[in-house]
Amino acid sequence: MQLERNHNIEPMKIMSRFLVILIIAGGTFLPVCNLEAVDESEKRSLYDWIEAAGNEDTDEKRLEILKKLLEWEGLEPEHRGHAEQLISEIETWLYSGDLPGFRKEIQKTGTYDFGVPEDSPLFPLTQIYEARMLTWTVLGYGIWWSLPENRLTQLARARRMFERLSARFPRNRLLRMYLGESYPSEKTYFTVPGAPAWAVYQREAVERLADIIEWWIDNRLQENGEYGGGWGDDCEMWRVWMPVLIAFDDPKITATQEFFSRALLSQPHMAGGYTSIMSDVEHTAEDSADTITPMMMIKTEDPYWIGRAEQFATYMRDFWTGRNDRGLLQFRSTYFTATEIDLNPRKACATVYEGRAVQPVLLYWLRTQNAELTELFTAWLDGWVDAAMRTERGKPAGVIPSAVHWPDGTVGGLGEHWWKPGNHTDDPLYVWPSAMYMMTQSLVQGWYLTGNEKYLEPIKAMARIRQNYLDHPTPDPEPGSTAWCGQRMRGLIPALAKIRMLNGTTEFDRLLETDSNAYTRYRFFNNEDGLEIALRNTAEAFRSYGPGYTSEVRFTDRLVRFPRLFTIPAMYEKPLAGVHIPNSDVLLSTLTGEPGSGSYFPLNAVRWLTPPRDFAALVQDSDPGVLKAELFHFGTEPREFEAELYLLEKGDFEVELVDLETGDSIEKSTLESLGKTTRIDLKVPPRKRCELLIHKTNTRFSKLN
Repeated sequence: MQLERNHNIEPMKIMSRFLVILIIAGGTFLPVCNLEAVDESEKRSLYDWIEAAGNEDTDEKRLEILKKLLEWEGLEPEHRGHAEQLISEIETWLYSGDLPGFRKEIQKTGTYDFGVPEDSPLFPLTQIYEARMLTWTVLGYGIWWSLPENRLTQLARARRMFERLSARFPRNRLLRMYLGESYPSEKTYFTVPGAPAWAVYQREAVERLADIIEWWIDNRLQENGEYGGGWGDDCEMWRVWMPVLIAFDDPKITATQEFFSRALLSQPHMAGGYTSIMSDVEHTAEDSADTITPMMMIKTEDPYWIGRAEQFATYMRDFWTGRNDRGLLQFRSTYFTATEIDLNPRKACATVYEGRAVQPVLLYWLRTQNAELTELFTAWLDGWVDAAMRTERGKPAGVIPSAVHWPDGTVGGLGEHWWKPGNHTDDPLYVWPSAMYMMTQSLVQGWYLTGNEKYLEPIKAMARIRQNYLDHPTPDPEPGSTAWCGQRMRGLIPALAKIRMLNGTTEFDRLLETDSNAYTRYRFFNNEDGLEIALRNTAEAFRSYGPGYTSEVRFTDRLVRFPRLFTIPAMYEKPLAGVHIPNSDVLLSTLTGEPGSGSYFPLNAVRWLTPPRDFAALVQDSDPGVLKAELFHFGTEPREFEAELYLLEKGDFEVELVDLETGDSIEKSTLESLGKTTRIDLKVPPRKRCELLIHKTNTRFSKLN
């Protein structure tokens, strides 16, 4: 059979030769050839075995069939060799410690050699794997995914393969999943009377995410701590896991994260605390930032992780940065390690991505307000404010550039345009706006800790540019122009949401209502319907494509990217209706009160020190003076646990748990906050809508009513 390769067998002859008898039922063709339905006496040809193997959903069952095929007396020696080769490749697919081991061959040739010739009857089974390899290479390979023309070209090939395979093996649901069809989970949730809709959807989404995490722990975690995607990709999975990892305390998941973090940091290339492998900052920073930061959030006062975080201040102050020709502190290159800096003029650029290199110590600065760190980080932020407010090289005033050249401090790099610095490859990683959210939230943190309004000036300037563009859109604006920036403005909303939360300004409410996520619109504008829809869509996304987040994943830093195949021009030129993407940010925000992105300048107010099962929480208000959240416990017995509070200022607080149905107080207590991490005991009754209210003594009505 030909799949994406030249062959002379006509499709109808293929169907008549390969397909067993079909039963017609209501217009649906149901093949009966499978391992359970066909006994040894009925397997009269090799094609019956191929039908059974190809129509299986799982690789494990397909492998089982092929191994039994080797015991079949009718198997010819030539075909035996092909079957053995295919079995070996499937075992590699299933059990190799290198999940994307095929990627270099696919990237280079666009195909994969299974050692099974195209004229072999077993060749169609190899295509089940080649189509998936091609798809995941696109999902994981930056240049193929981020450039639309590359993405569409490669996935068009994959789609045609899946379409032919689905026609060839119509019972294989996994093949149809790659064409956008839902692969429903067998797990369902019981109905609990009185549970609000938001809680029902949040609970399902959180539990399905917890199931995904536990699947990876149970099926992919290796003895050395890796999950199979390589250290640099495996470490990124926590970003998706945050609603479970950071909002709850599951002993198994928490312990596994610490095991992984310590394992990665013990690798030879991490002996200095930061990688010794030279690359650009987006990649060199991952192995440290994505291991230490989650542990700083899980174990907030553990001296081991604090010590790990503090070392980056030393690297930054003494090695990675310097005073440029303008007298301002900046990173000297996009490429650096614990021991080397690449000062090649093309690469000698500070970038908005460098926040990742110091992410753990930025968090430590937030918690301690250490004077030495304040001096270091404000000097660094001063340089970015200066670059933002300048207009050289045609950059609009107020726009933070994606790069600043060293040592002259010029906006951009050696590239022709300010917005395309040329400090990296053709991958648009550092092309404006790049990872702007890291810099904008770091600037807000600088304002929050110092009170200096200058750190908000670039954010406000860009917000005005964005709003003006939305009010007066310009078709095809000139690249690099003000309108062009307004059209492409990203990374701004989390910063604006945090400013809104902290000082109550309504200056940019129109922009927040337009561009923000569902939780921000709920939190500031009381949009309950939008939040419910967002939670429902996330629950549906996790429900619909389970294998796409577990056994099918080949690039661990693309853990929940699978549905994106159908929501943007990718597998199809037009998005498919009804397909949703899991939204970890909305889950984290509802559970913790985090108004923006939880990775930089985190403002998560609470962590529920209980497993992520049968429990839902919706934080409605949070700041240094108050925490207000609706709680619902789905179990049948009272739930006792602690909660860890992060934002409360120093002082005396009142704590009350209220039955929202009756208005009766369930429990009252007092709390003394020392202005740092504080714990409280909770006992939540079963199946009652409850409100947890923590407020400063004698301020309840002035604050909340």
